[in-house]
Amino acid sequence: MGISLEHEQPTVVTTMQRRNESRRHFAKHKWLYIFLIPGCAYLLIFKYIPIFGIVIAFQDFSLVKGIWHSEWVGLENFQYLFQSKDFYVVLRNTLILSSYQLICGFPAPIILAIMLNEVRHMAFKRVSQTILYLPHFISWVVLAGMIINFLSPSTGAVNHIITAFGYKPIPFLLEPQYFRSIIVSADVWKGIGWGTIIYLAAMTGIDTSLYEAAKMDGASRIKQIVHITLPGLLPTIVILLVLQLGHILDNGFEQVFLLYNPSTYEVADVLETYTYRIGLIDGRLSFSAAVGLFKAAVGFVLVLGANRIAKLFGQNIW
Repeated sequence: MGISLEHEQPTVVTTMQRRNESRRHFAKHKWLYIFLIPGCAYLLIFKYIPIFGIVIAFQDFSLVKGIWHSEWVGLENFQYLFQSKDFYVVLRNTLILSSYQLICGFPAPIILAIMLNEVRHMAFKRVSQTILYLPHFISWVVLAGMIINFLSPSTGAVNHIITAFGYKPIPFLLEPQYFRSIIVSADVWKGIGWGTIIYLAAMTGIDTSLYEAAKMDGASRIKQIVHITLPGLLPTIVILLVLQLGHILDNGFEQVFLLYNPSTYEVADVLETYTYRIGLIDGRLSFSAAVGLFKAAVGFVLVLGANRIAKLFGQNIW
């Protein structure tokens, strides 16, 4: 009995010490925990609780009957999804547009951040950053209106330039071959400035003594960027790349919906617009939920795969 108590006493003391340390830590940082409450409440209310709604993907959901009384159909919605010819056209458009956005949009803020970091005239640097950040705060509704006005065959500035050189005006938004380029260009222009904030912030964590040592060794600015700046940015690049791969099937509903039209459906119709038409316009909520669940599953697998690959290079997130 005595031996048992001797063994139990340190455990009790250790537990009490941990509790006291936790209380002191909470009391010291209580305002930080209080500031976390709105964010946690947002995630709980708008992200985790609605997860229960995915059950309608396995039902013939009826607004009148509700979730509890709608007929259970199992995988019937998914079978119809994978047997539909429209789905594969939409999936192809989604993957092509996402690939363009990834190839063109992901490196753009990295390159711009490096260029801004090399600017030594501080006034010019601040003005440039402000101008580049502004498009991020323009809504897609306003931006779509700007694009329509700029590319209009009759009044658009772009077509005025084209006709000035003796060519016929081009109806850009009615021609399928131009749609993807327009969407990707607008997306890069809108987001490039905001993306540079993250990379410029990451650059502040790079030890400046490394640049000084490189200068003493005679390294050029290009070599400093290649051997110091880019390796310093690598953890941030990997994190953002993994997160973006999780949204590979998300092209953004607003920009596509506001700019596409029946003449460009063959290249412009993506999963977001397809789900909108099927779910809200046609009223097939169960089928649209199945499409959403498919997107979430693909994104989850891609995030795990990208993190596994990053782990091979020692840059994994978890």
